Amino acid sequence: MSNLDRQAALTVCGGRGFVVAEPVRELLSPRRVQLGESTEVRRLLPNLGRRMVGAWAFVDHYGPDDIADEPGMQVPPHPHMGLQTVSWLHEGEVLHRDSTGSLETIRSRELGLMTSGRAISHSEESPQSHARYLHGAQLWVALPDAHRHVEPHFQHHANLPQVTAAGLTATVILGELDGATSPGTTYSPLIGADLALTAGTETNLPLDPDFEYAVLSMSGEAHVDGVPVLPGSMLYLGCGRRELPLRAVSDAGLMLLGGEPFEEEIVMFWNWIGRSQQDIEEAREAWTNGTLFGEVKGYDGAPLPAPELPATPLKPRGRVR
Repeated sequence: MSNLDRQAALTVCGGRGFVVAEPVRELLSPRRVQLGESTEVRRLLPNLGRRMVGAWAFVDHYGPDDIADEPGMQVPPHPHMGLQTVSWLHEGEVLHRDSTGSLETIRSRELGLMTSGRAISHSEESPQSHARYLHGAQLWVALPDAHRHVEPHFQHHANLPQVTAAGLTATVILGELDGATSPGTTYSPLIGADLALTAGTETNLPLDPDFEYAVLSMSGEAHVDGVPVLPGSMLYLGCGRRELPLRAVSDAGLMLLGGEPFEEEIVMFWNWIGRSQQDIEEAREAWTNGTLFGEVKGYDGAPLPAPELPATPLKPRGRVR
């Protein structure tokens, strides 16, 4: 999924100086963004109070939306660079096309992982014949400088490893959790896991104290380290944790996101991640001129135009805490 915000801002993220080195409980409220005609998303990252969690740099939660009589998701071709996109559904399906020639339908609890590397473009749409409900999350992982120019590619994994305990099923989307490792390619130490809890479950999830973490609520009501987290909100947890107490008030769906704090400062604008404003300016010129990002074949519609860059130069980032 794209960032379709026509008022996109240049944003500086990353750097260990902005990481909370101890356990905290920061409840992040979303910003509501319209995505096309029938989909509204709740944007949790980047957030006014928190820009990244490990290498996770962008988090949207959407649905559940009743799209029985609607076109559903309709995101025309648009570019990406310097990042990986992670498509994760709880309900529905999304048809992915990209400029490498990939064509794949992503369904519930299947991993759609697109590595943009130096440059890629793609589209996302609900199939013409689609399920009634659409519910999921779209996430971006920032690529470290050593890998941000890799060849673009797409991976689809329908079967992912799981960790189970009484009342808990954890599906490992990316990275490693309690000995289970996702087949998805990663370029920095991180974890992304889908947590399904049954009502009344109380458990502790093992964590890596060197990682920083956050938990996104997808559905139901759960208490994370004693804090109620409702759908569409995210609890930032900081670093230094070896386990995470979870309690499900109802059947609940959560996403655990974490990783080693991202050392490099990055610049984000629209659907691009670079290291300087010049990187972004060059990407915008290449997309506008029809070079570098390739062509998405088979999509019925025009690609998205890039928003205008701000007239004022990029400002240095202030500390979060």
